[in-house]
Amino acid sequence: MPIALGRARNVLQYIVHSDKTYVCVMALHEAVPEERVREVCREFVGPIYQRPPLKASVERRLRVRRIYSIEVHEVVGRLVLMTVKCEAGTYIRKLCHDIGEVLGVGAHMAELRRIQTGPFTENENLVTMHELHEAVVAWKEHGDDSLLRRAVLPVEYVVKDVPKIYVRDSAVDAICHGAPLAAPGVLHLTDDITKDRRVAIMTLKGELVAIAKALMSSHEILEANKGIVAKPVRVIMRPGTYPKSWKSSRLEEKG
Repeated sequence: MPIALGRARNVLQYIVHSDKTYVCVMALHEAVPEERVREVCREFVGPIYQRPPLKASVERRLRVRRIYSIEVHEVVGRLVLMTVKCEAGTYIRKLCHDIGEVLGVGAHMAELRRIQTGPFTENENLVTMHELHEAVVAWKEHGDDSLLRRAVLPVEYVVKDVPKIYVRDSAVDAICHGAPLAAPGVLHLTDDITKDRRVAIMTLKGELVAIAKALMSSHEILEANKGIVAKPVRVIMRPGTYPKSWKSSRLEEKG
């Protein structure tokens, strides 16, 4: 479970809505041939209809969720060990129930472990509270911050797989005050930006300035000489981090 500190809390909602990967043990209520289990699991890959279970924190309405993959590792008796990669908001216990319905024998989720949330995986980023405490002690008592740097990652890690727009230093402070990004402020960008999708606005040093909504595609931004290319929805960098280069405007009037 990712935990954010300080202004990095502004990106938590994007982590929560990121894709997830789970390792699950599904218990069948009757024995089923392994090949049949694998066949039915393959049928659930792709967009599926799912209604949240009775014990859920959201409204129980039918909705569509996408299952990217279901890898069945082994079937031992009535137990099925599998890895599920899915869209955020997918209920694995309901997925197990629905697979059991299609198999005609019933099933329930016996065990579940989340191993990936967005860019965070248990193999690369997982630390326990005890390890975090030891890291703080090592830093305070011995000046060794190596363990702390492993436990506490920079906020830029959250957007490592997000399309990016790199801006001029002169545009940074205006964006920190909530101003939209105009085409002249763009220096370079990744080629995977699509209109109305989330992008990360970055400094040339690789610092995260803001999460924004793209108003143009990568191609359109490259061709544009004027106009607004992205609108910030969450500002991460503190105003004043970079020198103010924008002239008096409605931003100052509001202040």
